[in-house]
Amino acid sequence: MANDQSEKIGLFSVGINSSLVLIKVILAYLSGSVALVADAIHSLSDVISSATVLAGIKISKRKSTRFPYGLYKVENLVCLLSSIFIFFAGYEIVQTVLFKEESLKPEFLPDAMAGALVTMAITFFFSRYELREGERIGSPSLIADAQHIRTDMFSSAVILCGLVGGLFHWPLDKVAALVVVVLVFRAGFTIFLDAIRVLLDASLDFESMDKVKTAILSHPQVTSIHSLRGRNSGRFKFIEADIGLRVRELERAHHVSQQIEAEISKSVPNVDRVLIHYEPEKKETRVCAIPLQEDKMSLSEHFGEAPYYYIVQMRERDRSIIEERILTNPFKDEEKGKGLKVSKWLLQQDVDTVINSKSLAGKGPGYVLSDADVNIVISKGNRLGDVLKEVGIEDEKVPG
Repeated sequence: MANDQSEKIGLFSVGINSSLVLIKVILAYLSGSVALVADAIHSLSDVISSATVLAGIKISKRKSTRFPYGLYKVENLVCLLSSIFIFFAGYEIVQTVLFKEESLKPEFLPDAMAGALVTMAITFFFSRYELREGERIGSPSLIADAQHIRTDMFSSAVILCGLVGGLFHWPLDKVAALVVVVLVFRAGFTIFLDAIRVLLDASLDFESMDKVKTAILSHPQVTSIHSLRGRNSGRFKFIEADIGLRVRELERAHHVSQQIEAEISKSVPNVDRVLIHYEPEKKETRVCAIPLQEDKMSLSEHFGEAPYYYIVQMRERDRSIIEERILTNPFKDEEKGKGLKVSKWLLQQDVDTVINSKSLAGKGPGYVLSDADVNIVISKGNRLGDVLKEVGIEDEKVPG
């Protein structure tokens, strides 16, 4: 439904911009304004931009076994050829401004001024409509196109100043033409550069890659990112990542990778495909967390309200202690959600095993820890030493 609406608005945008080109060409012919000729070419760049948006929306529906990554680059090839045409047209306008005499026709200047005001009104109202619809249906292409069309109002305002100057026989038309030519070359250069970057498989911009990295690392099961690659094809993005996961089961790893793919697609616009390569990482150490009472030696019966947590890191090979700490629970005095907050805090401590006196199944903390693949062990002991024996740490290794 949203894709059909995007296509409809994209087609409407092409029609609006084509109408603006026609209006400006007619006004330029009647008034003899070089600036209006330049502005017509500038609006032509908007037609190209809107047409590529529409092409991207249409092509995104097509799949082919011969072209597994889609036909999106056809859009960029067309843009590259169009940008060359825009450069040539801009050059011709410069030649006209520099070497031809003033050719304004005063009798048609009021009509040209009225036309410039009409084009400003059209671009203003349509850009607002397209921006609103783009935000409503979540289409980055339509939002970008609306922002691009809005800049056309500036060139129309410059043209209007040149035409007003013509009424008083001030030579402002050629000055206005040169200003618009700068906008023409800028639009052409932007289209050319974007097309070249995509055709040469340039990496995604830093901002997009940073969003991808953030989306991946937001999952507590991810232990590392071995490699991260991204490229454009047309307006669409392809992302590939090799990551390490802290999981015990292959089915669980697949579920996590699907969650990551969904998060990336949500964070970065116009993502066509995300490919996640994952492998469970074998840990040589284990980090256990045990809730303690005020005496720091007795197991607390309350997960979220425990005054302290004993955090111990040990080697899996021989269960020898590498590091041990007793941390104050920063959320024990919270009025609401203390269990959930403690769970997330323990994940920040890289805890992969929680030893508790009661089951956390069916509770918020249990869901958070299980979702992060943290092992929850129910202890029968009441003292820290007894609890540590259950995980294979001998009495002489227990802190006094």
